[in-house]
Amino acid sequence: MAAETEELSVELERAALRQVRVNYTEYNHALFKNQLRTPRFCWLDTTAELGVWRGTHREIGLARVLLTAHGWGVLVEVLKHEMAHQYVDEVLGAGAEGPHGPLFRRVCDERGIDARSLGLPHAQHGDTPEGRVLERVAKLLALAESPNAHEAQAAMSAAQRLMLKHNIEALLTAHPHHYHFRHLGKASGRVEESQRILSTILSEHFFVEAIWVPVYRPAEQKRGSVLEICGTPHNLELAEYVHAFLTRTAEQLWQEHKKLHGIRRNAHRRAFVTGVMSGFYKKLESERGKNQEAGLVWQGDAELLGYFRRRHPHIRWTRPAGRYDRDSYHAGHEAGGKIVLRRGVSQGASGGPKLLTGR
Repeated sequence: MAAETEELSVELERAALRQVRVNYTEYNHALFKNQLRTPRFCWLDTTAELGVWRGTHREIGLARVLLTAHGWGVLVEVLKHEMAHQYVDEVLGAGAEGPHGPLFRRVCDERGIDARSLGLPHAQHGDTPEGRVLERVAKLLALAESPNAHEAQAAMSAAQRLMLKHNIEALLTAHPHHYHFRHLGKASGRVEESQRILSTILSEHFFVEAIWVPVYRPAEQKRGSVLEICGTPHNLELAEYVHAFLTRTAEQLWQEHKKLHGIRRNAHRRAFVTGVMSGFYKKLESERGKNQEAGLVWQGDAELLGYFRRRHPHIRWTRPAGRYDRDSYHAGHEAGGKIVLRRGVSQGASGGPKLLTGR
């Protein structure tokens, strides 16, 4: 993508700036109640900073590297960060406070904006009790690589129970909870039903809130969507891993299904992969019932929901209907019900999910 952006720099950058202005207008309405006056926008050649608000020039500058090395979702977060600076400067009249003072941090917190000076939305958990729990989960998922189906399933179930117990106990403590967000996968023009089911799996079983957010694809000059998840750092880490694991596993199962039945085309791929995600979701629902019988009941995280709502005050719920090949869907559903979440994959040239380590 970087080479294409350089070759079409003038065309792509002009189109991207127009989209920046569109996004600015959208977030001015959603987050700042239209209190901001639209400034000028420009690209920055430096890589020392991703964005800047220049009050004297009434200008927001965004680094060109955002177009080549990061997704549009990151660019939008940097834009919102600079809009918060503009709000503190022009609306609250507190420009003399300092670039990232208490007032700026409060403005960001009230709107779910990352207030860190770097501007990159990336969660770090470090060597913390949560990180150590995640490491224990990773070890359990490593045990799920056992060729014995019962042992593998037991290890996966134990990992789920550990995360469930940890999150329930965390809500009962008086310690403040820190929430972040991540964008998963690549932006696409069409969100397939299998991806929607996967986002439901993450939000209902892995302690995050999930939403499909609109993004712009500069190389194609088209809009699309990307999956955003919100949660605590260790929950984001696990959810990101599960997303990559299930995405890759579903594709592997489809290739195996094609080979087994001598299928040459991908006409019914969507039906099969949708069935895979649905089958795994049903399996997790069964596990939830067992945990509830054991007294482990997840009631949700009200603070996380508040953070999620501050980031997305205007949410639209959609549920597109689709028709699928019945046989392919049921074959995928059966295969999905046999998936055991494990740790036996690592990121490499094949594009697999990164190894879950907890550190």
